[in-house]
Amino acid sequence: MIIYHNPKCRKSRAGLEYVKQRDNSVIVKEYIREGILPEEIGKLAQMLNIKPFEMVRTQEDYYRDVLKGKEISDEQWLAILSEYPRLLRRPILVNGDRAVIADPAEKADEII
Repeated sequence: MIIYHNPKCRKSRAGLEYVKQRDNSVIVKEYIREGILPEEIGKLAQMLNIKPFEMVRTQEDYYRDVLKGKEISDEQWLAILSEYPRLLRRPILVNGDRAVIADPAEKADEII
């Protein structure tokens, strides 16, 4: 399993701890520090069966101040999320070809 994790985020830390209690072999990807490509985000969106916009944290200042109300295509959202990874909802847990946004942490049970 892989968890897309932001160590500065309380919900992401809770999700990681929850998953580690069930499977200590989880691979942690700190996508903000390491970076994340638009193609990788697109693959995650497909696995989650959602549109890229549904992966956006709309409570973030950058979204509210710069992006809110603009008409943005799926491809543009992928590029934006790659450039501003803090906008990406978290944590995202991947197990094989399935993924879930583990918020709340118990959502991880859907794919563990």
